[in-house]
Amino acid sequence: MTRPRLLFHCQHSLGLGHLVRSLALADALAADFDVVLLNGGRFPAGFTVPSGVDVIDLVPLGHDADQRLISHDPAFTVAEAQQARRDRILRAFDDVDPAVIVVELYPFGRTKFEPELGPLLHRAAALGPRRPRIVCSVRDILVDRRGKQLAHDERACQRANEHLDTILVHADPAFARFEESFRPATALRVPVHHTGFVVPRRPYRSAPLVPLTRVIVSAGGGIVGGPLFAAAVDAHRAIHERTGLATLVVAGPFVSDPVWDRLVEEATASPHLEVVRSVDDLASAIGRSTVSISQGGYNTTMDLLAAGTPAIVVPYVADGEDEQHRRTVRLAGMGVLRRLPSDRLTPLRLVDEVVAAIGADVPPTTLDMTGAQTSARIVAELAEVSSMAQVAR
Repeated sequence: MTRPRLLFHCQHSLGLGHLVRSLALADALAADFDVVLLNGGRFPAGFTVPSGVDVIDLVPLGHDADQRLISHDPAFTVAEAQQARRDRILRAFDDVDPAVIVVELYPFGRTKFEPELGPLLHRAAALGPRRPRIVCSVRDILVDRRGKQLAHDERACQRANEHLDTILVHADPAFARFEESFRPATALRVPVHHTGFVVPRRPYRSAPLVPLTRVIVSAGGGIVGGPLFAAAVDAHRAIHERTGLATLVVAGPFVSDPVWDRLVEEATASPHLEVVRSVDDLASAIGRSTVSISQGGYNTTMDLLAAGTPAIVVPYVADGEDEQHRRTVRLAGMGVLRRLPSDRLTPLRLVDEVVAAIGADVPPTTLDMTGAQTSARIVAELAEVSSMAQVAR
């Protein structure tokens, strides 16, 4: 019997969080579907594609630190990349003939990618009763649009009601609910499922990892990690003097050349500082460390919760990005991390935070971390309902 096929559109822009979460979801979905992942950003070297998942790399687009859309392929302007991506996505839709389409965040976000997502959803809708089911994958907390929130939510609600069959919110509802971030005046007619948090499958280890006396510093893909890395580098000697801990900076695959060059220069001159672009398993690397310093993205937060290591989080808040701040405030209120606002980030303050964090009792959380498996079950049930409905017709 032929397995149903699933087309998954993923776009990561500033960081890696959306790609990591989408790959974890694709891994779980591959138990029931042949999954084709449309990757809209740069695919970092060393990332593993799960078994049963095929990746189609689109011309990579992303955002710079000022939230402007940029092409990561010098052979394409943004407009040229958008046209090439739209053509490739529609060709993939025709070739795959999916039973399900998963779009990541749109229409609640990723509106700059509407020129390619709109045609995809309309192409699907044109099939009428034979159309694939449309699922939206959403993280725990949406960005606050401030003065534009109501207009944005109304527009998103209209598109959701027109195109979507199900919304998967990857959060424990005890931590965050969709309606806290999305408040249109029009009624949303699409079912919303809170799936629990999505975490990648952890590699099997036959023996526990040996703990290391170090501070680990990370900032996702690294594009906006420069200020955090600079503060950590400037603080690392004082951290060693006061605590005996060395510092490891995991800069991320997308860190800029000037920031990376400075990190390498500082590490070359200091026996207490090591810098790498990436590690195989960040959650395990955090778990082996004495203290973690990081930003507050979705996947880094999941790694912190899995590791149980005392953590200092400096949420990224530039350009109206407030979801890391809101997530970090909630977790700090649960006592599982220490929050250091970015406008108070200084080397001296960072040293004091590390000293205070050492040996802290991190309470275990009861948050639901089965989001990948729950999402896969919901999508499989939706596809079965779709299949039965088509047979009935």
